[in-house]
Amino acid sequence: QAQLVESGGGLVQPGGSLTLSCTASGFTLNNSAVAWFRQAPGKEREQISCITRDHYQYYEQPVKGRATISRDNDKNTVYLQINSLKPEDTAVYICAADPFPLCGNYEREWWGQGTQVTVSS
Repeated sequence: QAQLVESGGGLVQPGGSLTLSCTASGFTLNNSAVAWFRQAPGKEREQISCITRDHYQYYEQPVKGRATISRDNDKNTVYLQINSLKPEDTAVYICAADPFPLCGNYEREWWGQGTQVTVSS
């Protein structure tokens, strides 16, 4: 069964850092672009970063300059590191992929369940 599983969330103090992981099982991510989304309470889900099959990286304004997305095809995993975390980064972080190599605004086939990130002192 194909699934994506996120990990690495938790409670972090403002100014801290986290590295989130998105690991696929039942299929390979090697030929897919993988995106990270987040959804805060009462807000719509937003895409914040994406990495293409060929490792091109894209970042949206909320995390631009503070985030790094990377992938390890041997581990079938994509990572998202976010630095200088702010309380407004509090959200459920969700990864998604599709058997398509490029990033963009389109509906993905595979979605994880999400991992909670809470930024608070």
